[in-house]
Amino acid sequence: MAKGLDVGTMNILSARQDGTETVFVQQRNSFVEIEYSDMAEQMLSRSEVLHIRKDDKVYVVGDDALNFANIFSEETRRPMQQGILSSEESSAIPMIKLITEQVVGEPSRPNERLYYSSPADPIDSEVSTLYHEKTLESMLGDMGYDPEPINEGMSVIYSELADRNFTGLGISFGAGMTNVCLAYYAVPVMKFSIARGGDWVDEQTAQATGTPVDKVTSVKEDDFELDFRTDVGGVEGALAIYYENLLDYVIENITREVDEEDIEEGLDVPVVVTGGTSSPDGFEDLFADHLEDARMPFSISGVHSPEEPMYSVASGALVAARSEEGETTEEGAEPDSGPQAEAEQ
Repeated sequence: MAKGLDVGTMNILSARQDGTETVFVQQRNSFVEIEYSDMAEQMLSRSEVLHIRKDDKVYVVGDDALNFANIFSEETRRPMQQGILSSEESSAIPMIKLITEQVVGEPSRPNERLYYSSPADPIDSEVSTLYHEKTLESMLGDMGYDPEPINEGMSVIYSELADRNFTGLGISFGAGMTNVCLAYYAVPVMKFSIARGGDWVDEQTAQATGTPVDKVTSVKEDDFELDFRTDVGGVEGALAIYYENLLDYVIENITREVDEEDIEEGLDVPVVVTGGTSSPDGFEDLFADHLEDARMPFSISGVHSPEEPMYSVASGALVAARSEEGETTEEGAEPDSGPQAEAEQ
């Protein structure tokens, strides 16, 4: 048994195979601090709210953190920022360890193979991802897994482009970063990240409208659509403006990197857009419209977004883990080309 793990700024997801189905487990990668009392802790435990106590504080972790933040007018805190472990959050490592343990569970056997997502270094920032990657590797190893990092953009290729011989452009729009990978027959030709994602959209919208960031996030996740029919001045109107700006910025950087890498001309490239930030209805069409105006040395055969864009990175990590596991079995049997089953949470 092998597993895939998507360690995202906003959400952490695991993927494992159960017969013919791929099973996903998801938790929000955030927490909120509340005052400790015996009654509060009893109620949290009774309600099965994920939490831990430290001194005179209780930390509500995962999916319940956003609900508590909105109720108590507090802001959630994040173990990760801009796609990597936050250097400004002293509780980052213990919190992400707790959330990851809840999501991935214990290994089914000693040294179970687990591929976990890791972002590429951003081209528009001096941030290094090395500490983040090695810290997660150590943490997962301590949990009993045999961990291996996989580039987040390459995970998208593995998950969504098996029918195109793992050839194409995979773009993962996460909360902290946007990861991009161009692959040719499963060999990465170009991979990088951009230090903007869903958090940037939320923060800019919050600043423009005077709305708390967590409230903006809730609005964005509650049936928000990129239809540009919303009234100017509201949260949804501002979200649409900054979403469009994000897409222009990402495409501009992709075009620049393609030019610098001197990518071969004449390729016919399918494009897949995934990630939680790409979830709103209308995102796929808007990205395709903006991509038409970009000057690329290759032709774009189409832009596709999977039905569940949140699951693509974890799925791709699972494909990689199962492929390696298949290669190392005595029978030498190859696993399926990719998870096709309906996702479960």
